[in-house]
Amino acid sequence: TIIKTINSLQKSFDIIILTQDWHPKNHSSFSTNNPGRETFSFKQMPYGKQVIWPPHCIIGTYGAQFHKSLDVSKASMIIRKGFRENIDSYSGFFENDRLTHTGLAGILKNLEIKKVFIAGLALDFCVHYTAIDSAKLGYQTYVMEETTLPVNLGSSVADTFNNFKKYGVHYGSIKEFF
Repeated sequence: TIIKTINSLQKSFDIIILTQDWHPKNHSSFSTNNPGRETFSFKQMPYGKQVIWPPHCIIGTYGAQFHKSLDVSKASMIIRKGFRENIDSYSGFFENDRLTHTGLAGILKNLEIKKVFIAGLALDFCVHYTAIDSAKLGYQTYVMEETTLPVNLGSSVADTFNNFKKYGVHYGSIKEFF
């Protein structure tokens, strides 16, 4: 439901960078690799609390591909994340250990980018963490409500909006930003 809007917005930008979940089959966050743990429950990892997800975006599979309707032709590059077996990655900037970089910050710095607009899935996980890291790194950061949807686990959406406010992430309608 958000792809048509994302596609139409692409003409407004000179640089488009896509992030892509790219998990190994044996990823530590998958329910299939955590017998006895329910999907969407939590597990403590060395880097903090980790959601147990259903297997998704497995390297080289159909499920890891971008949606067939998403226009990827304007993408300058793709950042793949979550490909390490023992650590997840929600943010486009860092793995969940908050130490391992994806390379996105260096790319934006080299391109002298000052504003970052974030779209995609899911509002309360990948978009949330990417937006917070973007703001913490000093970028003017915008999330357009028409271009994202949440997973909505427990207080995840409320936590997202609280963090957007706390870190100065601009969240609102496309009309407010353009």
